[in-house]
Amino acid sequence: MNTNNNNKDHKVLIANRGEIAVRIIRACRDYGFQSVAVYADSDIAALHVKMADEAYALGGSTPAESYLNIEKLISIAKKSGVTMVHPGYGFLSERAEFARAVNEAGLIWIGPSAESIDILGDKVQARHIAMQVGAPLVVGTKDPVKDAREVVEFAHQHGLPIAIKAAFGGGGRGLKVAWQMHEVEELYHSAVREATAAFGRGECFVEQFLHNPRHIEAQVIADTHGNVLVVGTRDCSLQRRNQKLVEESPAPYLSEKQLQQIITSSTDICRKAGYVGAGTVEFLLSQDGTLSFLEVNTRLQVEHPVTEETAGIDLVIEQLRIAQGLPLSINEMPKPRGHAFEFRINAEDAGNGFLPTPGTITVFDAPSGPGVRVDSGVEAGTTIPRTFDSLMAKLIVVGNTREQAISRARRALAEFTIEGVASVLPFHQAVMEQADFCGDFKVHTRWIETEFNVDIPPAPRQIPQDSNVLTRTFIEIDGKRCELGLPAELLSGLSVNNAPVTKVTSKKESNPDAVNAPISGVLFNWLIPQGEKVNEGDIIGVMEAMKMEVQVLAHQTGTLEHSVNKGDFIEADCQIAQIN
Repeated sequence: MNTNNNNKDHKVLIANRGEIAVRIIRACRDYGFQSVAVYADSDIAALHVKMADEAYALGGSTPAESYLNIEKLISIAKKSGVTMVHPGYGFLSERAEFARAVNEAGLIWIGPSAESIDILGDKVQARHIAMQVGAPLVVGTKDPVKDAREVVEFAHQHGLPIAIKAAFGGGGRGLKVAWQMHEVEELYHSAVREATAAFGRGECFVEQFLHNPRHIEAQVIADTHGNVLVVGTRDCSLQRRNQKLVEESPAPYLSEKQLQQIITSSTDICRKAGYVGAGTVEFLLSQDGTLSFLEVNTRLQVEHPVTEETAGIDLVIEQLRIAQGLPLSINEMPKPRGHAFEFRINAEDAGNGFLPTPGTITVFDAPSGPGVRVDSGVEAGTTIPRTFDSLMAKLIVVGNTREQAISRARRALAEFTIEGVASVLPFHQAVMEQADFCGDFKVHTRWIETEFNVDIPPAPRQIPQDSNVLTRTFIEIDGKRCELGLPAELLSGLSVNNAPVTKVTSKKESNPDAVNAPISGVLFNWLIPQGEKVNEGDIIGVMEAMKMEVQVLAHQTGTLEHSVNKGDFIEADCQIAQIN
């Protein structure tokens, strides 16, 4: 590690929030860099804001108004005098235009070049590179499809299941798997909607989806001196709606041939693309041993800590070193030091379809002891806003063997207490008692939906409180007019210059004809117009909360009458329509 005095000259803007912002702040402090946080209105009291050396308001309460606003971020970067920008994961981390804007502002981008993001972020181009280097691949469309008709034709030609995937971005957004022919068209449109909302582009391509595959990935780091190195593998098969919940390193139960194929393909793909920085090459591994390249994530992954613990390397500090132009701190793939698990601690009700549960955390007692690490972006008193990701923290557990790590995980999960919002802790506790996971390892990417049958009771319904909504006014300091933002409840009599959010909060009525909101969130769209005939089971609308789409289904046959409008915010269980 380089700890020369040059480190003190660097100051890093963290263009993100939550636990990853806290993680980067800690790495900066370890390495001798200063850190600058940014925050949306609802994050004014967030942990990452308190921990950074400096913090600046982005203004606004939605992702588009805050963490996705490149112009605001660059303005703060210039105003705060930073020399580097770290995008974290999600938001703008895989947007080439942000990397270019950072470079054009004369700042150092902590990540791969904009050109590499363009090449590998375009999953079609990434597939072309994978083919060129001889990486394993399933059948797929050569280029993005033009419409739903092409997707249906592909399904008829190659059979189901098929994966409809956003050509840009990652993290499971814009990825839909069709198992039945009648759902192909709507899933295509859903993938386009998600991709457009998450990445600003809706192009999708299609490929065969391997039946019950495992999700395997390789952590790659590469420097500006031509060194490209795989530092570890991970298994991320335990997923819900393509969102990972449990990850582990190294990936267990791989043959030596499979391991070498993953390492070689990952290294060759990154070298061919001229990749620099930390990145992840992902694969699917079918039950019959078929390995297929999936995609490259041109950023730090949520699950990077399990690799850090087993490889003995700080990946964020490695990113800082690479951004400085220094060589990698290691020159060969390290032998894994034991085994590690990561449990994503989301504010979701595992007993109610993993629905997001925004609200204020009243108790947050994290575990500790041998082999336990907690990367958290929250504390007691933190409010989980409904407009952002539901991830609160990550529990990382390490043991000398997989068996010891499992025992420690059971103990750590039992010690973990969160109150005020629902969490996925009951699910994690149940998983660690399943023979499919702890024994012969029969887990695959759809295992939760198809084979996990533990009855987890729904969490008590929490009433979300937007305690961090800001009231904005103006004051003068030494004759200079300054904008002041304070929690709304402190200045409830002052006018708010933010546009009000349309909100529907009427209580659920005992009306047999009523269609009630399955979640608290925004009505993304009505799929069936007012006054149209619907049949029981039809998808009549789509709601969205915390980056997750939820379908609204007709509970009976009849004529549909809308009670709310597209774009309205609705509390869970409130009436949004009626079927007569």
